Amino acid sequence: MNVLSERQIETRPLTSEFFAEYGDIIEKGDRFQFINDGACKRYNDLARLDCDSHGRMGISLFEAEIRTFPYELTMMERHPRGSQAFLPLSTASLLVIVASDIGGTPGLPEAFESLPYQGVNIHRDVWHGVLTPLSGSGLFAVVDWIGPCANLETHQFQQGFVVNRGQSIGGTKNS
Repeated sequence: MNVLSERQIETRPLTSEFFAEYGDIIEKGDRFQFINDGACKRYNDLARLDCDSHGRMGISLFEAEIRTFPYELTMMERHPRGSQAFLPLSTASLLVIVASDIGGTPGLPEAFESLPYQGVNIHRDVWHGVLTPLSGSGLFAVVDWIGPCANLETHQFQQGFVVNRGQSIGGTKNS
């Protein structure tokens, strides 16, 4: 966890090692199969989509404002009925903020910065920040729970957090 002070957080690269307890990273890997007479690589089963029996998984489009650093985190949300996957529809990097649950509220947030080709699937009931693209068009395909009941809980922090850009995968600060 990259915490600069009590209310400041630094991002770290979005990697499976650090993100596993919160969700899945959706990206190409080295495991694929050729399909369509060899003209297409299929990277199969990249995220564990999960939902309760009261709804179904659906695909929506979200268009979010591009954000910059430092970013002020004032609220988090979670979805108790199903996971939520975000897939950029342009070359975009994404600020992903997540937190463990502590007694029904978010614990200390952790911040990750994706590479332009990475998507994420946030597991069911995991606290997370709002969709926060850092580049690209802000347009995302979102796979999440669709149903007749509420599937959103929010938490407003009494005092927000400031999220700063941390180390990139190469070990230097991103600009």
